[in-house]
Amino acid sequence: MLLLIVFLMCLFVVIGTGGLSALSDLRGMTIPNLHSLIVLGAFVFCYGALWFGGRDDVFASLASHIVAALIVFLITLAMFMGKLMGAGDSKLASALALWAGLKGLVPFIFYMSVAGGVLALAALALKKWAPVKAPKPESWVAQVQGGASKVPYGVAIVLGALASFVKIGYFDLDVLSSFVVE
Repeated sequence: MLLLIVFLMCLFVVIGTGGLSALSDLRGMTIPNLHSLIVLGAFVFCYGALWFGGRDDVFASLASHIVAALIVFLITLAMFMGKLMGAGDSKLASALALWAGLKGLVPFIFYMSVAGGVLALAALALKKWAPVKAPKPESWVAQVQGGASKVPYGVAIVLGALASFVKIGYFDLDVLSSFVVE
């Protein structure tokens, strides 16, 4: 039961931090480094606790998670260097890919891309019609309505991560109930 609490606590910390990251990106197009560190730290703590508790079956192998994070980091680093993505987006995506592992990497990237496309369409609509009267200064809406071509990709990253978490079974009742039967 204690391991279930640890697992859920870490998962909720990651989801909450992801939500704060998405909100921060919407409000000012920045994602604090602390958010990526919290996501990373929650994974290390959770994986370690479950491994020591004999429940490392909840996650894939540690190598799978590290490789997924490295793949995402290298791709997003190249995107950052090409000025296609912000550094905060790169760090957050890499930290969340650590949670997804290789098993969840394809759903993570797929749903992140779909959400990013929807945000890009929203940006085009905001830019063309400027429907929001007096948006908060420095917010994404204000910047886009002012003519900037920006997308708060942190929102898409978090939505992609949530979808991958569902897809790989982190919220599966069989997985969660297996903690209680210990």
